[in-house]
Amino acid sequence: MADLMLSHDILMNIEQPARYIGNEINMVVKDPNKVDIRFAMCFPDVYEIGMSHMGIQIIYEMLNRRDDVYCERVYSPWTDLDKIMRDKNIPLFALESQDPVRDFDFLGITIQYEMCYTNILQVLDLAGISIYAKERKLNEPFVIGGGPCAYNPEPLADFFDLFYIGEGETSYYKLLDAYKEWKKSGESRKRIDFLKAAAQIEGIYVPCLYDVKADKDGRILDFKPNCPEAPETVKKQLVHDMGDDLTFYPKKPLVSLVQATQDRVSIEIQRGCIRGCRFCQAGMIYRPVRQKDVNELKELAVKMLDATGHEEISLLSLSSSDYESLEELVTFLIEKYQGSGVNLSLPSLRIDAFSLDVMSKVQDVKKSSLTFAPEAGSQRLRNVINKGLTKEDILRGSTEAFKGGWTKVKLYFMLGLPTETDEDRRGIADLSEDVAMAYYDSIPRENRIGKKVQVTASSSFFIPKPFTPLQWAGMHTYDEYMSMAKTVNDHMKEVTNHKSIKYNWHDAKTSVIEGFLARGGRDISKVIVAAYKKGCIYDAWTEYFDYDKWIEAARECGIDLVEYTIRERDIDEHLPWDFIDIGVKKSFLLKEYENALNEKVTKNCKEGCSGCGAGTFAAGICLKH
Repeated sequence: MADLMLSHDILMNIEQPARYIGNEINMVVKDPNKVDIRFAMCFPDVYEIGMSHMGIQIIYEMLNRRDDVYCERVYSPWTDLDKIMRDKNIPLFALESQDPVRDFDFLGITIQYEMCYTNILQVLDLAGISIYAKERKLNEPFVIGGGPCAYNPEPLADFFDLFYIGEGETSYYKLLDAYKEWKKSGESRKRIDFLKAAAQIEGIYVPCLYDVKADKDGRILDFKPNCPEAPETVKKQLVHDMGDDLTFYPKKPLVSLVQATQDRVSIEIQRGCIRGCRFCQAGMIYRPVRQKDVNELKELAVKMLDATGHEEISLLSLSSSDYESLEELVTFLIEKYQGSGVNLSLPSLRIDAFSLDVMSKVQDVKKSSLTFAPEAGSQRLRNVINKGLTKEDILRGSTEAFKGGWTKVKLYFMLGLPTETDEDRRGIADLSEDVAMAYYDSIPRENRIGKKVQVTASSSFFIPKPFTPLQWAGMHTYDEYMSMAKTVNDHMKEVTNHKSIKYNWHDAKTSVIEGFLARGGRDISKVIVAAYKKGCIYDAWTEYFDYDKWIEAARECGIDLVEYTIRERDIDEHLPWDFIDIGVKKSFLLKEYENALNEKVTKNCKEGCSGCGAGTFAAGICLKH
């Protein structure tokens, strides 16, 4: 085990010292002096969150397959250690070797959600790496970003040397080979030379090789490459064969020393989604749907459980019910681990007869909580967002679930959707009431054994995301969001079964900032820096989020944050992310936006091809049409 960077005294005076010592089960150990490339992979949030992310474990496995690369991990220090590191000038370090991150060749940062942007600056700052990419010296790491938020990299463009657009299993090896070639040029080499070489690899975006002009409101006036090495468009990278993906899927995943948020074996059963919900970014950027072979998944599940000692396995997908071999896989796992205490988790199921039948086969399923995501309170508004779920579907599923022994139902909604009215909002309470009534109508009094149904309705606030049909839509102010939630809450108190219904709503101030960051351009990078300097980190955590500091930071930078956020984008406007080619055509997204405003439903990919453009990848479900 490497000598620890933190002293015994420090470790004994911070929360969860095990976050910082490494040495987890299945950790990769190499001699740093016997590799050509050192790569620090970072999740810019606390250890427990980062250790739950399977994407990092896949990249960790993939890079460490190479004898010439040592991939290590780093997470955001919690606030207690953050202060100590600043006071004592302790540099941010990797868990495996305990070496300073600044001494590595690459710092890779996965960007999973917008509210971690100030944590990215925290990581750079504590590591002693120049926050602005243009100020980095030859001996500083190249900072590369990836993940879903990299599909609009512009708010962070000033801080990153490169972005990887797409699925990480495809082009990383090419990038590392290009780095080795550049490194051979010795002390005379320049950072820009490697960046120009990297820009010629498909899926790699190098921000400094593009010039951007925008007006005072953030509208882009011009965006173009400033050298011949940079392509006009950057095409996302995609795994065509899911068997190839399983090549890098960790058979021996890391096991956290402290309880992680998702403390279980996680297996991705398919990538992408057929449904086409118009608010959902993942459903667009991960197209086309590609399923994994059920026999390979069976083998993988056994190996991962044997290697970790976990007592739960989770089957991951954007819509698990759409995986064609789900019943076969579930049946295998139940029979394989019957009586062994291994639980099976099935997130992202559509609550229909098939899914309920599958869930009923799970040995230790807790029949106390069932989740629906109607998203909108009225059928009209569900048609607007192309949810593909009717009131009849919801009540039918609820009734079958109640007959099967479930007594608790969670309903998830959004407020502030395009064309939404007060009638739609009151529909949230009405639908919650209908679900409660379905219990009392379907379960005879003598069979309730003193139990009553518990319906929990929760609403978040709609945030238009890049590469969705609703990317042009405007948002609302904090006060408007609160008024919407009040409308729902007031009507909840009026329905007959209000004592059986609980209503919660998300923090609207967080939604405003998230929306600001989601559709921002390079002009807002200065706001992120200003907010960080005011003390903003861990913005995704309610106890640390400070809305007023963000508003102040934007004002000091000459930006009206609220106006920037609520502004509806013009359909002919050049959007900050338009240079990225995800396969799905902008013309398709625009047509879907028009369909939304006309309340027109588009069928899902299994029912028929809608010509979105993802067929250009010639993979997955697109090969069937």
